[in-house]
Amino acid sequence: MNFELSQEQQLIQDSVARFIDDKYALEARQKLVATKTGFSTDHWSTMAELGWLGLTVPESLGGFGGDQVDTMLVMEQFGKGLVLEPFVASTVLGTRAVILGATQQLKAELLPGLLDGSRQLAFAYAEEQAHFDLEDIVTHAKIDGTDFILNGHKSMVQHGASATQLVVSARTSGGQADTAGITLMLVDADSDGIKIAGFPTVDGQQAAEVTFDNVRVPKSRLLGSVDEGFDLLMQLVVDGILAVSAEAVGAMEVLYKDTVTYTQQREQFGHALSEFQVLQHRMVDMFMEYEQAKSLLYRATLEVAQSGLGALRTVHALKHFIGKIGIMIGENAVQLHGGMGVTEELRIGHYFKRLLVIDALFGNSDFHLQKFAA
Repeated sequence: MNFELSQEQQLIQDSVARFIDDKYALEARQKLVATKTGFSTDHWSTMAELGWLGLTVPESLGGFGGDQVDTMLVMEQFGKGLVLEPFVASTVLGTRAVILGATQQLKAELLPGLLDGSRQLAFAYAEEQAHFDLEDIVTHAKIDGTDFILNGHKSMVQHGASATQLVVSARTSGGQADTAGITLMLVDADSDGIKIAGFPTVDGQQAAEVTFDNVRVPKSRLLGSVDEGFDLLMQLVVDGILAVSAEAVGAMEVLYKDTVTYTQQREQFGHALSEFQVLQHRMVDMFMEYEQAKSLLYRATLEVAQSGLGALRTVHALKHFIGKIGIMIGENAVQLHGGMGVTEELRIGHYFKRLLVIDALFGNSDFHLQKFAA
């Protein structure tokens, strides 16, 4: 298999790496975390100018025409900087939902704003009772003339408070746990009857709880067909899993490299920590597990790019492994740094917290192990 990047992909990877080096020192990131939005609108505009927001948008619609592999290259670099901007929520999930499910008229309305950064989307799919099961939906929508009337509640909507529109999964027929009867729709964030309560998460990101109370959604805002939205929902979640897994791999690389550097500099009993064999073994384990995670990421991403949901078993394996190994590498990095590993002034703890959150996104390690086995 040829893993060499094309010239365009190499340019994208290099430009993202430069952006991280220039903009995402820990101190600068912490200042952004403390702002009201939790990210930089200037950075978001820069991403739009560089074309990253149109990475998977077809060239005929003004985008780059890439696929999940191109997203992986960007997200791996984002993981190295713990980027705060809503790239996954708006671009990987939201824009992808529009490309896959919107009518031509709706695409023409939405894509210019999505590409220039003036419009942001959020993906409202998770519900409290669902326990990671995508089909477990009690938020419901009923037809009323030319509209749907939407009622329900969505939890942990990433960057929901800053979004201009929400991609919402709703039950339009069937039972609570049926895969049939699910419909995706685009809902304006300022619609009457919506309540959005934003809050910061433990890793410095932003999320929201969203309540819908008799919200009117025109039929023209549907994404895909009525009652047949489960496959589209699954495709979006798979893309989300690949994106955050790539981010996790980038974070793991920083953790193991920072740990090696620290043990080479830190002395104990007159010797550098890196000279102690038991610590060498732990760092070799960190490196080997990181390399395995990266290899599995490449395999899953290439399989999805080629065969879509046919690669679902590999995606389950990836998400299980990323969650398990991310926590292992994070714990070792913190332990080898001692008490410094959990201070706000050192970036180790921030990467570890992000890996813990990534494990919980789109189903944790145990959940995906069960899906893989099934």
